[in-house]
Amino acid sequence: MKHRMTILLLALVLPAPLGAQGAIAERYRAAADRIIAAALSDSAAYARLAVLADRFGSRLSGSPSLERALDWMLDEMRRDGLDSVRAEPVMVPVWVRGDESAELLEPRPRRLPMLGLGGTIATPAAGITAPVLVVTSWDDLAARRAEARGAIVLFDVPFTTYGQTVRYRAQGAIAAARVGAVAALLRSVTPYSQQTPHTGQMVYADSAPRIPFAAITVEDATQLHRMQDRGDRIVVRLRTGGHTLPDAPSRNVMGQLTGRERPDEVVVMGGHTDSWDVGQGAMDDGGGVVVAWEALRVLQRLGLTPRRTIRVVGWVNEENGGRGGEAYRDAHRAEAARHVLAIESDGGVFAPRGFGFTGSDSAFAIVRQVGALLAGVGADSITRGGGGSDIGPIMRDGVPGMGLDVDDARYFWYHHTDADTIDKLDPREIGLCVAAMAVMAYVIADLPEPPPRQ
Repeated sequence: MKHRMTILLLALVLPAPLGAQGAIAERYRAAADRIIAAALSDSAAYARLAVLADRFGSRLSGSPSLERALDWMLDEMRRDGLDSVRAEPVMVPVWVRGDESAELLEPRPRRLPMLGLGGTIATPAAGITAPVLVVTSWDDLAARRAEARGAIVLFDVPFTTYGQTVRYRAQGAIAAARVGAVAALLRSVTPYSQQTPHTGQMVYADSAPRIPFAAITVEDATQLHRMQDRGDRIVVRLRTGGHTLPDAPSRNVMGQLTGRERPDEVVVMGGHTDSWDVGQGAMDDGGGVVVAWEALRVLQRLGLTPRRTIRVVGWVNEENGGRGGEAYRDAHRAEAARHVLAIESDGGVFAPRGFGFTGSDSAFAIVRQVGALLAGVGADSITRGGGGSDIGPIMRDGVPGMGLDVDDARYFWYHHTDADTIDKLDPREIGLCVAAMAVMAYVIADLPEPPPRQ
């Protein structure tokens, strides 16, 4: 009994272990509040993103505009005084859009706004003129396969979730070619449209002929569907100029805040520098790179140097290849065991809600405590399952990963369109994203022991 009383008294008077509920919030509250205040004190992140978007515009892999933007980022990181600013080489695919158009010829003439999908081949110079068959699903296409031969198949598939609907963009050309279609069109993958076509990556298969594939707007896809339902003959002339060139050299760019005690242990965070060849790539994903970069600058400005190193990376070629994430994994494989966390922002930089996390149960409990520090800015929701395309390769090597979760109600309105421009973003919401990234990265990097992998 005396022994049990001694244990009870010790439990009451000794400090709680770090993993105990509330201990992290208690220890890091003051630092977190300073970080949040600094992140919201100005519009520096918005201003930097505006320069990236306005000066360089769209940044498709292999393009001169991307390489100029990477040069600028490296110069700016050095001017900021970040540590170990450098570029690591990546060979990237090069797809060129070329001239393209779509015209409705029957039942009435009309030019259709369109975008060739990334990776599409070109039509003959005169284009492809053919009747259109509108289908709503894979099963609908299979049921009407006899009508698809010699036609342009249009997939009019309403948006449900991105993960479900984007399958038609990725594999639509394969499915249409297998039933004899000469080309394919896609209702743009979006829940909302103002005659804005959306591009994005598609793929071919060796088991099917390669046919041109392009996206048209929601308005036009539904109009052609109504025409078909009325029994109208629909004829479209499609011209695409897409072609693929040999791989070209590019770079992942990075800088860091070197840890004061364990500099070889790393929290890595960032987004991707490339975009599609439309709009400015402001939301997808210039904003993701800039908020991680600015988070590091906030810590630097406050003199908050954590135990471990925090590295910001602008990964290249996320949109049409994923080569940047693979190259980072390969270049840093020997130190994968010392990467304690990878954080990605690639869902827009709207108001943050928190993070999705992939890792052990004990690590998840710790991350939830860190998330509690963001309750004041509404970013304290920590959910199971998170990561991103660029950190996926190192996550598969065992590194815990997380993705910034934002209010994405408008994200797919502008995704992969000419409308992905800086004016769609709010300076304060970007600042909130900076705050969330900075607090999460700093606290995890400063913990006496890293979140356990098991």
